[in-house]
Amino acid sequence: CTKHKFGASRTCLQLKFQLVMQTSLKHFQLGNIELLSGKVLPDAVLAYSTYGELSSDKDNVVLLPTFYTGSHTRNEGFFGTGRAIDPAKHFVISVNMFGNGFSSSPSNSAVPVNGPYFPEITLYDNVQCQQRLLTEEFGIERIRLVAGWSMAGCQAYHWAAQFPEMVEAILPFCASARTSPHNYVFLEGVKAALMADQKFQGGQYDSTPEAGLKAFARVYAGWAFSQSFYREGLFRNLGFETVEDLLQDWEADHLNWDANNLLAKLRTWQTADISVNPLYGGDFRLALSAIQAKTIVIACSSDLYFPPEDNKLEVCHMQNAELRIYDSPWGHCVASPGNVPEFTRFLDSAISELLETDLN
Repeated sequence: CTKHKFGASRTCLQLKFQLVMQTSLKHFQLGNIELLSGKVLPDAVLAYSTYGELSSDKDNVVLLPTFYTGSHTRNEGFFGTGRAIDPAKHFVISVNMFGNGFSSSPSNSAVPVNGPYFPEITLYDNVQCQQRLLTEEFGIERIRLVAGWSMAGCQAYHWAAQFPEMVEAILPFCASARTSPHNYVFLEGVKAALMADQKFQGGQYDSTPEAGLKAFARVYAGWAFSQSFYREGLFRNLGFETVEDLLQDWEADHLNWDANNLLAKLRTWQTADISVNPLYGGDFRLALSAIQAKTIVIACSSDLYFPPEDNKLEVCHMQNAELRIYDSPWGHCVASPGNVPEFTRFLDSAISELLETDLN
């Protein structure tokens, strides 16, 4: 298997797990949904995959939302036979976020919400629809664990705040309960790089805005890993001889993404806040204190998106939460499957602790 910025290549991971688990993608029809913004997304669809069997008591559910450039297949790097999350014991539901090209997105929606006309969707909207999937499709009333990396971890926070009596435990890693101002500014930078391409045409492009996507990728790469990662030449651990090799790989990877999809999810990321909804009216501390789930938050010491300092502010207002900091120069991408085996063991240990504890 070749290597790329996330570790083993995406194609390699897909082939590996498709052979082992025979992943099948399912679609949950939501109909017309009213969004937090008041706008309507017509004929909305959530795409998801399941692994393992739902127990008779429906008490073995593990929910894994997807991250920014993630999918149900990419999530397969976070569980498996003998892992803390094991389909032999758990019913794993991997659900695609709106905008990622599998669930309803700018690239697959019909007029009048296609392309740049796709409405703004929040993580609150994503979680509300995921809750419908679990209750209406499976009759699930309790979730043993919601876990995830990056935006998936942000959704774990949202789940625990929006449905506090439904969620027993959460484990967000390299994530936050709301997007910080610094994180927002970082995202403005990559967005501006993409939109500056003349071919982008306000999202009404006739051909792929390649220059914009490549610029987006190059700016992004400076944030995904820490300064020490580059200084120490750790990119060589991913199979790249030079920084330029890594940057070209990032460019190639981002050319596989639809530009409007990237921007739709980016806006979802920028507006992430567990308190901005009818439940909490913007009171962030109230939303945090309402979380009943046993929580372990994992942060990377050098994460430039979600620094541990933000998580420290969060856990002190939560009922049953602790922060564990993993010291590493790998930055945000420490959590990407295949990059740092030691982090995988650190993560699995925390997940096992939550899954093996009697939380009732």
